[in-house]
Amino acid sequence: MGMSLLENFTEDLLEEAAIEIFKELEYDYIFAPDISCDGDYPERPDYKDVILKDRVKDALFRINRDLPQEALDDAYRQIITFNSPILVENNRYFHKLLTEGIEVSYVDKGQIRTKRAYIIDFDDVGGKKNNNEFLVANQFTIIEKEERRPDLIIFINGIPLVVIELKSASDENVGIENAYNQIQTYKSDIPSLFNYNAFCVITDGINAKAGTITANEERFMN
Repeated sequence: MGMSLLENFTEDLLEEAAIEIFKELEYDYIFAPDISCDGDYPERPDYKDVILKDRVKDALFRINRDLPQEALDDAYRQIITFNSPILVENNRYFHKLLTEGIEVSYVDKGQIRTKRAYIIDFDDVGGKKNNNEFLVANQFTIIEKEERRPDLIIFINGIPLVVIELKSASDENVGIENAYNQIQTYKSDIPSLFNYNAFCVITDGINAKAGTITANEERFMN
């Protein structure tokens, strides 16, 4: 009993420490139950939602001021529409939208025009224009094939780009491989989250490794 309390305590401390690091990096922080369907700030109408819809739409508006609403609506539709039953294909599709921009069409003075809308302002990585919003959330429950709650999710402009899984180093039976295995479980049980994933971080508080959704354990690098 004493040991299990210690493990939970240590994992909670690890989570708090990680959140503090992000706050020092000037990330916003939200305790995810506060923004759920039944929380104080219902940004998520449904536990199936893995993006923060209003934040995504606000970012599209901020970053693409030259585009009309019709084009921004088209961009948003492409962000939430995935056509493949294969996770890796969906992830590749979204990565292309993220890095190359989203091709949108709209009517301007009777002419159909085509431009690119961007989800992230890559010219504003330093945050001078405040075009990009960096957010860390913990206890973010997602219900898809199963109900799961990753430890930390990093959202940029409302898009869940990074999943961080923490395991307590105080328990000699639980190592970093348990965190890796947990990520594999999430990919199977809540695959929609990983349509958007850029990379995953696993840590036991001593070692931290990063990898992509296709990386096996050996390919997760310090």
